[in-house]
Amino acid sequence: MHIGKMFLLLGVIFIIIGVLWTFIGKLPGDFIFKKGNTTVYFPIMTSIVVSIVLTIIFYVIGRFR
Repeated sequence: MHIGKMFLLLGVIFIIIGVLWTFIGKLPGDFIFKKGNTTVYFPIMTSIVVSIVLTIIFYVIGRFR
């Protein structure tokens, strides 16, 4: 696979992720604690999903190298 095609594929994947993230916003499993002027955000589920997606992307890229 040529590097140009790989970058196009990654770009399309990131666009899809960005669109989904815009519409979904916060995933179930992400915790937000608000008290007064302080907000603490723990994106546990988002971190897991991003990790899985990146693992799949790097696995596919590694198979073509």
